Amino acid sequence: MSDSTSSSFYPIGIPGQPWAAAEIAAWRARQRRQRSHADDVVAAIDGLAARFDVETYGQLDHAGEHFPLLALRSRGWDEALPTLLVTGGVHGYETSGVHGALQFLREHGQETAGRANLLVVPCVSPWAYERVQRWNFDAQDPNRNFNEGTPVPESAALLALLAPLRGRVLMHIDLHETTDTDESEFRPALAARDGKPFEPGTVPDGFYLVDDADHQQPGFQRAVVEAVAQVTHIAPADAQGLIIGSPLQQPGVILFPVAKWSLCAAITGARFATTTEVYPDSPRATPAQCNAAQAAAIRAAIGYALAQGLS
Repeated sequence: MSDSTSSSFYPIGIPGQPWAAAEIAAWRARQRRQRSHADDVVAAIDGLAARFDVETYGQLDHAGEHFPLLALRSRGWDEALPTLLVTGGVHGYETSGVHGALQFLREHGQETAGRANLLVVPCVSPWAYERVQRWNFDAQDPNRNFNEGTPVPESAALLALLAPLRGRVLMHIDLHETTDTDESEFRPALAARDGKPFEPGTVPDGFYLVDDADHQQPGFQRAVVEAVAQVTHIAPADAQGLIIGSPLQQPGVILFPVAKWSLCAAITGARFATTTEVYPDSPRATPAQCNAAQAAAIRAAIGYALAQGLS
């Protein structure tokens, strides 16, 4: 695990005072384009267009930059079949969520043909993907804003896409990762933005899942953890028996009030839902392993959901 002991304040704003427009503009000016959504994501989706239906469900327009919001659907969509949902890149810097979803589509995306509908949104936040950033253009976190009337365009567009499916999705897996920059950049920025003190924490070394405390599915979570353990290591609890301050439901699984916090994994009301977290900065893992772990998590989640949901 990586520990952060820095007590220095984030270099924007005044300690104890939430940001206003000037601070958000200063934060935005610090962001630099580091990679290409068009080259990394759109091109990969174009390469899958012969096997999946590609849908543009919205567009982001920021300071002269334009980003299509893209989803892929299985061919021959059948309303009588269960629907399986995969989302990635809600936080644009969490690279394996994006590329793990695309890897799954390339290698396994047609395994459920004729048994279920598959809907995959590989990169919910393309502006943030290019900046390797957690927040969007307006310093908002999409994964705390999946609620009615949200001011966050990434969240609003995904909610609109999925609204017709609410209550009809059997399985939803939302792909995330944790990096060392959570402690060196993103949590300090969050504290500064909200006018709160930064309290250093730890980064779990390995893969883990987040289940909804109010709609627990421990068997489903266990099946995913067991599958991923064949690809990469599972995060242990810290010395207090916690992962990111939360007690374990079981090895490799913690609980959040997912729906109450307006997190992505709750937006469809899927019977089987989970949020993945991998740790690409671990000395025991590689980016390729993290992508493969995400793909393995998707396959295991689908397998369990179809076996249990249709039995």
